[in-house]
Order: sequence, then C-alpha cells, then structure tokens
Amino acid sequence: MITAYVGLGANLGDLRRTLETALADLADVRGVQIDGVSSAWRSAPVDSDGPDYLNAVARVRTDLPPLTLLAALQAIEARHGRERPYRNAPRTLDLDLLLYGDQTVDLDRLVVPHPRLHLRAFVLRPLLELNPALDAPDLGALADFLPATADQVLQRDAQPLRLPHPDA
Repeated sequence: MITAYVGLGANLGDLRRTLETALADLADVRGVQIDGVSSAWRSAPVDSDGPDYLNAVARVRTDLPPLTLLAALQAIEARHGRERPYRNAPRTLDLDLLLYGDQTVDLDRLVVPHPRLHLRAFVLRPLLELNPALDAPDLGALADFLPATADQVLQRDAQPLRLPHPDA
C-alpha cells in the first residue's frame, strides 16, 4: 500500500457538504482507505476569480496505480458536476493527486508531486497539519516552503469536516 495525499477544494455550492460527500465517495473507491483528513481551510482564489474556496487534504492508503487513482478522482469530480470551461474556472469540486508515496510521475495527464503544491498555502498548511515532517520528491522538506506563502490569506475553518464512517 502506498500513502498518497489528495487535495480537495470547492468554491461553488455548499462547500462543506461537497467536501464531506467527496470524502465519502473517496472512501467508497475500491483500493483506497482514508487514513486522515486535515482541517478545512478557507482561501481566496489564486490566479482566478469567483468566491472563496474551502480546501482540505486527505491522506489515503492505496494499492491503485497513480493513473487509476487519478481516474477515480476525476469520476468523483464529474459526479459533483465539475466542469472545465477554462483554466482555473470556479468549481463545484477539485480533487488533485498531490503526492503518491515517494514517487514522481511526469505524464501529460498527471504530474506528481503536484507542480504547485509548494507554492500554495492552501495545500501546504493542510499537508503539514497531517504530517509536519513531510518530504516531497524533488522538493525536500515541505515545511521549508511555508514562509514563502505567508502572504497568502488562509483561515482554518472552526468546524471539522465530518469523515465517512469506516463501516458505512
């Protein structure tokens, strides 16, 4: 089993419900076990417009290959009405494969580590909440990148996300 990290974000609709439902959908994927979920974090859109985002990161254990996991994530996005009318458009749900063990992937459809994870506070803070000593291939200690994101406004949501019941 590989430990992978999945970023979750939404800025259209009922954000909290969307992320909680997406976590339940992820837990239902054969070959995926949710091992932890960060706090929810509110952030302004980066390089786009629209309402603020609610973001989180899930740590999962999986035996799925990276492209199969990506396909499962995109299927969940589609069930939540995700459309891609233009780059960085507002979205009902965004699921990103951030890290996949200590592996790197460089394909047209998938790049892991996610190419901007070290530049975004809304990704770094939840990742480091789950594992403060987390390293990423080709990047090293992710905590070292946090000071460079200090100017990005980010607010931890007071209410934790409800996790799917493991026996559900």
